Amino acid sequence: MLGRYVRELKVITLPDAVKKMTSMNADKLGIKDRGRLTEGLAADVTVFDQDRVIDRATFEQPHQFPVGIKYVIVNGVVTVDNEQHTGALAGRVLYGPGKRAK
Repeated sequence: MLGRYVRELKVITLPDAVKKMTSMNADKLGIKDRGRLTEGLAADVTVFDQDRVIDRATFEQPHQFPVGIKYVIVNGVVTVDNEQHTGALAGRVLYGPGKRAK
C-alpha cells in the first residue's frame, strides 16, 4: 500500500493510506481500543521510512519482510528493531463484537 499506491502510483495520500490501515479498520471491526495513538488506548506502533517502504512478498514467496519498516512495537514490546525482527511474539488475537461467547 505505502510503497506502491502512495509513493509510486500516487493514487492515495500517505495520511489516507495510514488511516485505511489503522483507525478505519479498527472502527469497521468495532475494536474500540486500537487504531489510534491516543492516551488510554493500546498503542501498536510502526515507524517506517516513507521513501523506502515497499512490500517484497510475491505469490511465489509470500513470507518476505518488507523494506523500510524501521521499528514495530506491539503491546509495548519492540518486535522490529532497525529493520530486524527481534523474535518477539507480543501480538494476540483481537476479537470484534461479532465473536460469539462460548
